[in-house]
Amino acid sequence: MSTKKPAPKPAEFAAAEAGAFAETETVRLGKDEAAEAAAAATIGAARAHGNLEAIMRIPVSLQVVLGSATMPVSNLMKLGRGAVVPLDHRVGEPVDVVVNGRVVARGEVVVVEDDNSRFGVSLTEIVGAPAANA
Repeated sequence: MSTKKPAPKPAEFAAAEAGAFAETETVRLGKDEAAEAAAAATIGAARAHGNLEAIMRIPVSLQVVLGSATMPVSNLMKLGRGAVVPLDHRVGEPVDVVVNGRVVARGEVVVVEDDNSRFGVSLTEIVGAPAANA
């Protein structure tokens, strides 16, 4: 009569069963925090391996948001050529500079000196990472 021996357990499972691990705290990251942590880890790894130049060449989407508006579909359907949609930002208020969906700065709309037919943004504030306990 043959008896099967149980498969050996990986060392971490065996140690956990033996109570070798101290109690740990679980930290849940939000979507933005997780993405930020992953980006920081990627950049750190790239620096360690000398690949930072490759990271710096990754394109990002930058948008300048003048404002936004909310309206019922019925009003949206009435819009036509020449209609004016009032936005939530007022004249003179800073505009949001958004990179890949996240506000990274605020600034003032300016006319580009080299080409008077183009607008630009003069940055007035760099937005830091949100507070951990917010």
